[in-house]
Amino acid sequence: MSNHELYQTAFSLINHKKLRNFGTSGHVACALETNQGNIFTGICIDLPCSIGLCAEQSAISEMVKNNETAIKRIVAVYEDGSILPPCGRCREFIGQIDDRNMETKIVLPEMKEVLLKDLLPERWDSKWN
Repeated sequence: MSNHELYQTAFSLINHKKLRNFGTSGHVACALETNQGNIFTGICIDLPCSIGLCAEQSAISEMVKNNETAIKRIVAVYEDGSILPPCGRCREFIGQIDDRNMETKIVLPEMKEVLLKDLLPERWDSKWN
């Protein structure tokens, strides 16, 4: 799947909803392609008190539920259509799921690609790898 097709898959999931007590969901969506060629998707859920789930974590949960852990490429899209780089928590989450994910292609604005290992230099856990 091309970066553009993966982007379109994520963008098609955008459906911003208001939840209870200032919570929101669906204003960020994610699509990832696994090393096996399967596509998994997710949306964000943002709740008060910093409780929530990023779209990337949601998509990764679906992937793991389906017995896969290695991500070939991943993209997150905001409701205005812009591509969002993964936050620090998501970068770490991707890397912690599978050692091979340090080679995951992260799709950035303008369809630029960068490997996760370039976004996470000087690994804190390198002595255990």
